[in-house]
Amino acid sequence: MPTTHHAPATPATPGTPDTPVLTATGVTMRFGGLTAVHAVDLTVHPNEIVGLIGPNGAGKTTFFNCLTGLYRPTEGTVAYRNTVLPPKPHLVTRAGIARTFQNIRLFANMTVLENVLVGRHTRTHEGLFAALLRGPRFHRAETESTRRAMELLAFTGLDRKAEQLARNLPYGEQRKLEIARALASDPGLLLLDEPTAGMNPQETRTTETLVHAIRDQGTAVLVIEHDMRFIFNLCDRVAVLVQGEKLVEGTSETVQADERVIAAYLGTPFDDAPGQEEIAEVEAAEAQADATRAGTETGETGPEEER
Repeated sequence: MPTTHHAPATPATPGTPDTPVLTATGVTMRFGGLTAVHAVDLTVHPNEIVGLIGPNGAGKTTFFNCLTGLYRPTEGTVAYRNTVLPPKPHLVTRAGIARTFQNIRLFANMTVLENVLVGRHTRTHEGLFAALLRGPRFHRAETESTRRAMELLAFTGLDRKAEQLARNLPYGEQRKLEIARALASDPGLLLLDEPTAGMNPQETRTTETLVHAIRDQGTAVLVIEHDMRFIFNLCDRVAVLVQGEKLVEGTSETVQADERVIAAYLGTPFDDAPGQEEIAEVEAAEAQADATRAGTETGETGPEEER
């Protein structure tokens, strides 16, 4: 259970209290001739939790990848506090947007504390020589990073396991650790990709409490999730993607009452809905793009993540 002594995150980019932390405008992502995301607009304001839902193959993770610089959108722009972001993940993180992934990506053979310290690197400014000389400036930065990391572990309820290897944590606590690592960059916006996937009901309720606490401490949240009860209990506003396009956006009540949303989740075709062959082609193109990018990064060819 999160505690309440966590200091509010400091946004990386200045702005007025009313400046949106995220403004996605006309975001489109094509893989060859296939369109996975088409002209999606989305805004997230400070102190807001926004949900992004849709059936399998709706383009939710592709849209997330466009927001965080993993993909360069074919068209459209992504801005943090009215500053358009370059399509580079480390620059997006430095600007003030952090994320977790659908499949947990922890450093399994590092300790819980070390995993969170990795997330602090975008907020430290010591150069190579300071690190090599390990002088007073380096040690001050190292002490401050450790203090902040332990604060986040206490916030997520993991401080007593700081010295354990990440791989030895139960599944639900690994999810918490990934959130703590993302928070270590002091983001103004946190993107969560299916944070309750594989969790039992108790773990899901704990995650809901944690996300509310994150928002209450000053970080806006955008979350993808298949658990509709979780989303509708959690979010101030919900947007629905269906085959790469935003179908509807509004309060939980508005979204749940929309007949097109019900039809999409039941698999019932509506006007201009794509067929299964078109859906399969888009999913295959997304998987190929991931495999190509993963091969470029690692020198191998293979899928980076299961979609």
